[in-house]
Amino acid sequence: MINIQKYADVEPDFFKGRAFGESNEVVTSVLEEVQKRGDAALRLYGQKFDVAVPAQFEVPQEELQAAAEKLRIEKRDVYDAIVYSHDLALRFAKLQKKSFKDFEEELEPGLFTGQKTIPVDTAGCYVPAGRFPLVSTVIMTVTPAVAAGVPNVIMCTPPRVHPDDKVKAGKSGSGIPGKAFVGGKPYADEGIMAAAYICGVNHLYAVGGSQAIGAMAYGTESVPKVDVIVGPGNKFVASAKKAVYGVVGIDMIAGPTEVMIIADKSANPEWVAADLLAQAEHDVVAQPILVTDDMDFASKVSEAIENQLETLTTKAVARQSIDTYGKIIIVDKLEEAIEIANKKAPEHLELAMEEGSLRNKIEKAVHNYGSLFIGHYSAEVLGDYAAGLNHTLPTSGAAHYTGGLSVRNFLKTVTTLRAEKGKPGTLKSTAAAGYLGDSEGLAGHARAARIRGEK
Repeated sequence: MINIQKYADVEPDFFKGRAFGESNEVVTSVLEEVQKRGDAALRLYGQKFDVAVPAQFEVPQEELQAAAEKLRIEKRDVYDAIVYSHDLALRFAKLQKKSFKDFEEELEPGLFTGQKTIPVDTAGCYVPAGRFPLVSTVIMTVTPAVAAGVPNVIMCTPPRVHPDDKVKAGKSGSGIPGKAFVGGKPYADEGIMAAAYICGVNHLYAVGGSQAIGAMAYGTESVPKVDVIVGPGNKFVASAKKAVYGVVGIDMIAGPTEVMIIADKSANPEWVAADLLAQAEHDVVAQPILVTDDMDFASKVSEAIENQLETLTTKAVARQSIDTYGKIIIVDKLEEAIEIANKKAPEHLELAMEEGSLRNKIEKAVHNYGSLFIGHYSAEVLGDYAAGLNHTLPTSGAAHYTGGLSVRNFLKTVTTLRAEKGKPGTLKSTAAAGYLGDSEGLAGHARAARIRGEK
């Protein structure tokens, strides 16, 4: 059952970030081998960790298109939902890109400084495909890269046995990691392939785990080296992303998911319970949190959680998350929730409150969160799937210093300088640069400035 306690009794560790992506000897070994041996290492670790090791790693575009067409025919509702979600995400990402303005301004007469925002050449998206293949993650990682104007967007996702190889695979015992079917056609989860085609992935590779991160970071004979790697994954993927940061850019180190709901008595306890359970079913270490000033409401939410758990197909996972990490915090006044939210910096923050001055006050005062969901109908799950927002968000307190995945992860802001001969601004700048070069003992710097300072 979810833990209910007063704010004064909340332990200090509750506000500490939960470590994820720590150093891992296995990951270090995998990355070293991928860097040295390329595709051979991908095959080696594919046999060890995956259910299939295809003869070639790239899944042909025809397979992606066929998967999309199959989905359109057999599961039209899902197909239409992917198309709709992608459309919203693309429109929102393009709006974000508009905020990155290029300019050139004359700071001093003859001294022009400027800024250009340009996309990276190649983006790498990682999409997990374990217990729940994350079709929505295809949308959330690929779409902002496309909106940013990245010319080459690739994806890595764990392999599956191709339908044409299933008979042969069955004879070899494939389907169990460590007993991979080797040498078949490249293939991946059909939903992920369909979404990749819909969203505009240029190349998809059936490679999973930390070896996929290494392949995108260093490049192999099959997988190109990328400039930026984005997307979630297990602790091995997170460790690998952390290890290759600097060789490539990354979005963030994704830790256990979390939601914090600030609710007043106008909230529906059944809805709040459903939102907490939606987060809890992600993982046994997910953290669902409710902050309220009403003990009676807290009890109703707790009861609703227990009732809804009984019919939840993901009960085992959600139960462990609720019992171990779930928490209802009782405050004397809802204004105290501002302090709790800003200290915790949750990945998702919901304001399940009626519209009015108090909600407006809290909305303006909270500033540490990945995404903010305002009002009773703004369920966090809409942000996960189909509201335009990106669901790849900072966790474990990272919202103190960063936001979620967006077009900015695929754009780089570069600066320009244009100095005109003999103009006052140019002369002042060269003189100042000369003096500063002298002060630092860098005579070459001073000379390079002063030889341009003559009229």
